[in-house]
Amino acid sequence: MTIRQFFFSRRGDSPFKRILIHAVLICMCIITVYPVLRIASVSIRPSNRLLSTDMAIIPEDATLNNYVSMLVERDFLQWLSNSLLLTISTSLIGVSIAASSAYAISRWYFPGRKLMIITLLATQMIPGAMLLLPLYIIATRAGLINTWHGTIFAYSVTAVPFSIWILKGYYDTIPRELEQAGLVDGLNRFQVFYRVILPLSAPALAIALLFNFTQIWNDFLLARIFLQSPSMITWPLGLARLQEQFQTQWGLFAAGAMMVSVPVMALFLFSARWLITGLTLGSVKG
Repeated sequence: MTIRQFFFSRRGDSPFKRILIHAVLICMCIITVYPVLRIASVSIRPSNRLLSTDMAIIPEDATLNNYVSMLVERDFLQWLSNSLLLTISTSLIGVSIAASSAYAISRWYFPGRKLMIITLLATQMIPGAMLLLPLYIIATRAGLINTWHGTIFAYSVTAVPFSIWILKGYYDTIPRELEQAGLVDGLNRFQVFYRVILPLSAPALAIALLFNFTQIWNDFLLARIFLQSPSMITWPLGLARLQEQFQTQWGLFAAGAMMVSVPVMALFLFSARWLITGLTLGSVKG
């Protein structure tokens, strides 16, 4: 191989280009993973060595006492179960509402349809913090503060519009001939939606579900306002209690941060097979 062939190729895929791309990807992976490794290192350090300047990822006197303390001495499992209850309930309710609403917007033309689409888009331009005051006023007057259904309602308000936009755009790419074929085969409109459209929309549904899950799972502000009972707080509120006025328990904080990442990683790995495109490619032949 000549030097010219190493740097240039007629196909535009020279060895130098591949090496450069892999080097950049490796550097980006190191930059991304290293802070996580440092958090893991802090979580297994003894309390008297948290401020050590040692750069080793696994210290010589590593211990799991912080994890044991979070699971046994703290209410971490209760914080985790509260977060799972809110996140799973809101994600399923939000995706269910968004799936049917987006299908109606995508397939039917009715008075106010265009205004509805513009309104949904406009809601995404409003910062989430700006919605806290009106949601709090509505929830207070309706007696929904410090209740599960009130908090789920507040989360759904912020999650449904974006999910509708994701699903509506995906529904537009599904050929209408598939629905017509289902109707010819004897299916009613709901069966066409449930048995034809939803299976084909698995990638968009997975993306909407992941978006809702991660947004609600990591939320602090809205949970801080709506959940006032100690038995109902979520994990962000629970970890915030480790930050005291004159001291922060960094070892426990890091251990809790590592454990709360497990559900999100598990959900991503479970739904990764649906995060692909082109499921409808070839469904209808011209």
